[in-house]
Amino acid sequence: MSSEKVTSLSKDTCETVCYDEEKVSRIRSKIDQVSGVEMIFKALADATRLKIAYALTLEKELCVCDVAQIIGATTATASHHLRLLRNMGLARYRKEGKMVFYSLEDDHVRQLVAIAMIHEQEGIRHGR
Repeated sequence: MSSEKVTSLSKDTCETVCYDEEKVSRIRSKIDQVSGVEMIFKALADATRLKIAYALTLEKELCVCDVAQIIGATTATASHHLRLLRNMGLARYRKEGKMVFYSLEDDHVRQLVAIAMIHEQEGIRHGR
């Protein structure tokens, strides 16, 4: 254990610096694995894209026109956000004649959105 005295007025901060060297070393050696993952959260941090992703968890596949109506936007805006989701690896599309249908890339994305929605709903019930 390493430690040093720190003066702090905040109650949500340690009053001394004391850390577990083994634990820090073990985790630090793995921490760079998050590289790239932030793009998933960046994509879903936009309210419009999150709405689209959520809609795609409720319905496995939607055409661009359906998405536009669901989110209350133009087809150009919906298409723009869907393209960003696709470019970020979160959605895929297929063309059928003049129609373009989007779906989430895989179950992992669906689960992330579903878990976030459950978390928010539980927060509301618990007075958050």
